[in-house]
Amino acid sequence: MNSRPDIRIRPARTADVPRMVELMEPLVARRILLGKDLVDLYAAVPEFLVATDGEDAVVGYGAVHVMWDQLGEVRTLGVSEEWLGRGVGHRLLESLEARAQDLGLTQLFCLTFETEFFSRHGFEELSEDTELVAADVYAELLRSSDEGVAEFLDLARVKPNTLGNTRMLKRL
Repeated sequence: MNSRPDIRIRPARTADVPRMVELMEPLVARRILLGKDLVDLYAAVPEFLVATDGEDAVVGYGAVHVMWDQLGEVRTLGVSEEWLGRGVGHRLLESLEARAQDLGLTQLFCLTFETEFFSRHGFEELSEDTELVAADVYAELLRSSDEGVAEFLDLARVKPNTLGNTRMLKRL
């Protein structure tokens, strides 16, 4: 394989989920990614893009999830270990950002251990005192049952699951 692989980014399909799970398993085991139930992955298929090689085999995946009017989250971004360092994550993130803009989003949040990767792509670490949204929006977001929203708001109930992760934000 060369350093400029023939990678294609396309919307995920339900048939991609087993391969995505296979690629996620080592990252979940190392606590780099939070594990997701299969039912949730299938429900989120429309949010996912996948990176495929020349034979349409999935080598990376990532999702953009709408959280509010102009706010979204990059979720579950990962690349096969064999493809790390070849620009696959970069291509996926660029495509997720383009999708976010198509949806009308102007800010993207992520919760990550990979701060260097996201920093290189314009994400900035959020401090404890950063005002993320207006008070009325905050009140609405508190009503969400979505764990990603709770992580964005830095609620105490999700802290055990997010230890060591960094909350980051990018303005598109």
